[in-house]
Amino acid sequence: MYQAATPEWYDRMYNNRALVPGFATHLQQWATHSAQARDQLQCLTDLSYGAGVNETLDIFPAADANAPVLVFLHGGYWRSLDKADHSFVAPPFVKQGVCVVVPNYALCPAVTVPHIVLQMVKALAWVWRYIREWGGDPARIHVAGHSAGGHLAAMMMACQWQRHAADLPQDVVKSALSVSGLYELASVSRAPMLQTDLRLDEAQILQCSPAWMPAPAHARLLSVAGSLESAEFLRHNRLIRKAWGAQHVPVCQELHGLNHFSIVEALAKPEHRLHRMALEMCLAG
Repeated sequence: MYQAATPEWYDRMYNNRALVPGFATHLQQWATHSAQARDQLQCLTDLSYGAGVNETLDIFPAADANAPVLVFLHGGYWRSLDKADHSFVAPPFVKQGVCVVVPNYALCPAVTVPHIVLQMVKALAWVWRYIREWGGDPARIHVAGHSAGGHLAAMMMACQWQRHAADLPQDVVKSALSVSGLYELASVSRAPMLQTDLRLDEAQILQCSPAWMPAPAHARLLSVAGSLESAEFLRHNRLIRKAWGAQHVPVCQELHGLNHFSIVEALAKPEHRLHRMALEMCLAG
């Protein structure tokens, strides 16, 4: 389970902005580079995958048809940030022949974490049904997510797709990369700075803790965290492999010298092994 500690301890463990004094510079660079990506690449923005709040997505098509698809799920503790802050992830993958999709979702406290999970299920179902119109191969959909997005990526692995819609295959998502992901929400709910907005109750914690769910039968999860992240984020990284096993979590690594924000930038650097790991995942099948 999780270490018994004070509320103040949990706040220290989960307050990434306090742990990385230069976080604002990272966020500004994300916004700047994302705007440049949308200007420089062919992209379709704000396509609707549903009628709910923030149920839109951006598509960055690859040059060739039948391209593998990478769906990137943004972080922000389910309560902040936006898909527009993360377009910068797309260019290096598009250049390597991958179609990139970046969906939005509604934010807490206006909605609950289970609501956001179901929005991402809806978004992935939309991608499976329609991505061929933009050159993507629905048989090769992969997911990557950061922080809360890493949690959502793991939840997509655990999804029973045919319970959502009968036309979907059992393996809508072939594999996922969770970057600094969160895999059980009991400890997260003990941080007052988060619980004020998330308002997680026991039922929601059980619904949305992938480490407490059966390992996915049809896919594999790659899990990484930065070596400079808090002890809790490093524990979460190890937890999902312990819960699901090495067969289903073949990669469980701490990446040297990276913090909670710089690790997202590493994903978008072709020379970094995190980017290569994600690209190999997409091109493998």
